[in-house]
Amino acid sequence: MEETSKREVVVIGAGPAGLYAARILANAGVKVILLNRDIKPGGLAEYGIYYDKYKMKLGLRKQFNQILSHPNITYYGNVSISTETCFSLKEIRDLDFDALLVTVGAQGTKWLGLPGEELQGVYHAKDLVYHYNALPPYSTEDLRIGQRVALVGAGNVMMDIAHWLVRDLKIEAVLAVVRRGPAEVKFDKKEMEVIAHNLDLRALDDEFARVAPVMESVGQNVAEAKEYILAALPKALEPISSTRFRFRFLASPLRLLGDDRGSVCGLEVEDTKLVLKGGETRATGVGMKHILDVDTVVFAIGDKVDDVFGLPVQWNEFVKNPNPHFPIEGLSYEAFDPDAGEPIESIFVAGWSRKASSGLVGIARKDGENGARAILAYLDTLPPPVDGISRAEQLTSLLNQACHPVITLEDLKKLEDYEQAEAQRLNIEDYKLKTNEEMLAVMGLV
Repeated sequence: MEETSKREVVVIGAGPAGLYAARILANAGVKVILLNRDIKPGGLAEYGIYYDKYKMKLGLRKQFNQILSHPNITYYGNVSISTETCFSLKEIRDLDFDALLVTVGAQGTKWLGLPGEELQGVYHAKDLVYHYNALPPYSTEDLRIGQRVALVGAGNVMMDIAHWLVRDLKIEAVLAVVRRGPAEVKFDKKEMEVIAHNLDLRALDDEFARVAPVMESVGQNVAEAKEYILAALPKALEPISSTRFRFRFLASPLRLLGDDRGSVCGLEVEDTKLVLKGGETRATGVGMKHILDVDTVVFAIGDKVDDVFGLPVQWNEFVKNPNPHFPIEGLSYEAFDPDAGEPIESIFVAGWSRKASSGLVGIARKDGENGARAILAYLDTLPPPVDGISRAEQLTSLLNQACHPVITLEDLKKLEDYEQAEAQRLNIEDYKLKTNEEMLAVMGLV
């Protein structure tokens, strides 16, 4: 324990993966510096879970506060690290910490590269999720949501956006555009229960009749797929809008059409068929095209890591060592330089930084903890630590020279107290300041 207590590790990213990883390391006696892009910790647990899941968020915040209070953990927020900001990964590496764990999530945005993606009214799901969860600067963006919205995707994030459109904005119609068939949707029944009573059941029957021959051609059970979608009805929430929710299966987006004002006015899709290849079902275009009459398009197709963070990227993820020296459960957590053909010494990745868009809090927690265990195994191979100037002190000094205020645990407590008092005064479940400037002012940092 004496040797471990002299080890110093930087964890970059304070979402679930980073926080739970920091706890594993801190409990092992390692001194942890936890750096976070946002002012508040929590990542997707704070800004990705649907905003009205207050009980879940409160429970997670309590857990995170307990972790941050660990004497071996030092938190610094409002620290953005990339090749384009005033603080880079190289500067941290140059301080020669024993190891770095990157858990910054998938901060990049995945697009399909279609013509018309630059039109007004075209969004990535992340834009909307961060907006209704009050993450600066998304919180104050002027989103222009129309009455006929196409959601491209078939997972839980698509369902979260549909939830917001159906029960908060109460728009006219929501159309889920799915490249493959109804047997391959990825959303949970629980998410469907929120909007199931807004399903256009007649349109659903027609859609299943249309795609049934294609499904049967690859051996898929049409009745079973339909039953999965309708299984949400018995426990569905009572509808509070007349929004019609429909599916368009076997449809691959091709381009977005714009009007003379530069706003989206349609989505062109190509019909697809299902083919079996290598034991998996894939969708391929058949040449038949259609124009969907929509005035907003939201892509809920997953995320990718940040290209300018400072680590090599392939296939939307940071590159991992294909032959890890410290595997955990058969997985590699070691950053890798494909050009040099070797691991990047002392740098590890976990959470969505290791596998983008993979699960939510529970999955991220486990992956962060496994990343920390990989680091502990690596630390055991290092020569004994030597006394000298603390690298943590050097990093703190460097941060104090940063181009904007750096947030400490003491600052966070001031912010938390203020927002809780405002929630009580307004008699609401949760209250969040919407801009960094407002938060800094409450903390006395501007």
